[in-house]
Amino acid sequence: MTLDIYQIDTFTKELFHGNPAAVCPLKEWLPFDVMLNIAKENNLAETAYFIHKHDNIFQLRWFTPEIEMDLCGHATLASAFVITKCLNYEFEIIIFETLSGNLIVNTNGDLLEMNFPSRPAIPAKLPDIITQSLSISPIEIYKARDYLLLYKSEESVLNIELNAAILEQFNMDPGGIIITAQGITSDFVSRFFTPGAAVFEDPVTGSSHCTLVPFWAERLNKTKLHARQVSERGGDLYCNLDNNRVLIRGSALKYLQGQIEIP
Repeated sequence: MTLDIYQIDTFTKELFHGNPAAVCPLKEWLPFDVMLNIAKENNLAETAYFIHKHDNIFQLRWFTPEIEMDLCGHATLASAFVITKCLNYEFEIIIFETLSGNLIVNTNGDLLEMNFPSRPAIPAKLPDIITQSLSISPIEIYKARDYLLLYKSEESVLNIELNAAILEQFNMDPGGIIITAQGITSDFVSRFFTPGAAVFEDPVTGSSHCTLVPFWAERLNKTKLHARQVSERGGDLYCNLDNNRVLIRGSALKYLQGQIEIP
């Protein structure tokens, strides 16, 4: 069987920046182990698969090299880019049916806009094993799906190191660790780590902003926010909090288009 595959750099206007995701359009779902093995072979943080149902409605699933995820922002952005820019569907609105419910992407304009569920965090206690892995201690700790660790400055976020060997002992699937602080040239900055995953630090993470946006909207008393993920590749997200929804806008561009052969 031959499958089309695309690799898209998301949340960036420059190649080799932002977060890369693989995207495979399908006619029908492949066996679970095949989709997982393709994700392993790609060795990217996420591989997305979608099926066109009818009109502007698509089914969408996301796989890391280890598991199927319940939500992934950058691979959703990559999938919308493939649908509109590579496959040339002329939809201003795309509706993705996913494990997290229906996700809407507005493709009208320079930026693709995703409509995601808000995941507010609440104060929490940090497990000892995470505390032991941190080179700098946070000033506040919260948790939704992911742990959110607040730091006093952007410099702290840039300089912090997490011990991957220690964190490998801690199973967080499908969650991760968000490191965040108020930004200097953006409203806030963040980094995102996934213990035990093939990609330990995610370059740019859409799903973490389902928690970051309500968190910073309350602290900064504003609903429109410019976020910067300060990983090595880096990326920018333009976000709005709309009641219990988070609108995330970003750019994308194609790095690779090809075909894969599977048995």
